[in-house]
Amino acid sequence: MTKSKNLPELTLNELYAEKKKSKSFLTGLGLLMIIVCIILVFVAIKSKNYAMIAVACSCFITLLPMMTRLGQIEKEIKNREQK
Repeated sequence: MTKSKNLPELTLNELYAEKKKSKSFLTGLGLLMIIVCIILVFVAIKSKNYAMIAVACSCFITLLPMMTRLGQIEKEIKNREQK
């Protein structure tokens, strides 16, 4: 099992690689979730099960931890570049 390092322990190059990886993962997952949400809304309207619309809208909450991590990485890069 690989344990990830804390952000202050990473080098600047590792931070840039982590930022690129996080951003591409977040973009890919976000696009996939948009497609799934559109399908869910269509199925909810077609089957008249409107509770599925709430599920479709709330599924984006799962992206918040990854967006927070990306913000922390960008903040750490900014702090290191100022020094």
